[in-house]
Amino acid sequence: MKLSEHKELKQEILALPPKEKDKLLLRLVGKDKVLTERLHFVLLENEEDLKQRVSALKENIVTVMQGLKTLKNLNAKEVLTQLRKLAKQLNHNYKVTKANYEEVELRLFLVNHTELGFKTGLFSSYRNHEQVLANYFVKYVLMTIRKFKGLHEDLQYDLRDEMNKILTKIYQGNMATVAKQLDLPEQV
Repeated sequence: MKLSEHKELKQEILALPPKEKDKLLLRLVGKDKVLTERLHFVLLENEEDLKQRVSALKENIVTVMQGLKTLKNLNAKEVLTQLRKLAKQLNHNYKVTKANYEEVELRLFLVNHTELGFKTGLFSSYRNHEQVLANYFVKYVLMTIRKFKGLHEDLQYDLRDEMNKILTKIYQGNMATVAKQLDLPEQV
């Protein structure tokens, strides 16, 4: 049930005594982990805490990607699995902070540090993981470009080189065909 569909419920909630509203609010917030983290961020954290969050996520990305480089038989399935896990962490961070610039910055950091130097399979498998990775990677970059274009021009200017670096990496690598199929621009 959505509150917007029940205007009389909304008015009754607003008419509740403050003490009862506070109790209900605390119960509702306690049931949603992301909302609890969001409130903690908004009410108790500052710009320095946001920088620490971004720094910790960047360190984690570097650690995971360096760990992939040490694997003897690195393949597309391993890269895709780790890429999805890291993307999930970045999405969670955005839900908590709602920091648009930092979200685009972290997305670019992730795709620029993604290990794409893996061996391709000799035998065809049930699922072509190289193709799945290429599709996921290019779509992730497309979504990042949309978010990038939503930033103020000055902020775009700060991130433009990183964005063009990843586009060049895609078009010079084995993902160029997928990028063309999905209309990924060659430069922003």
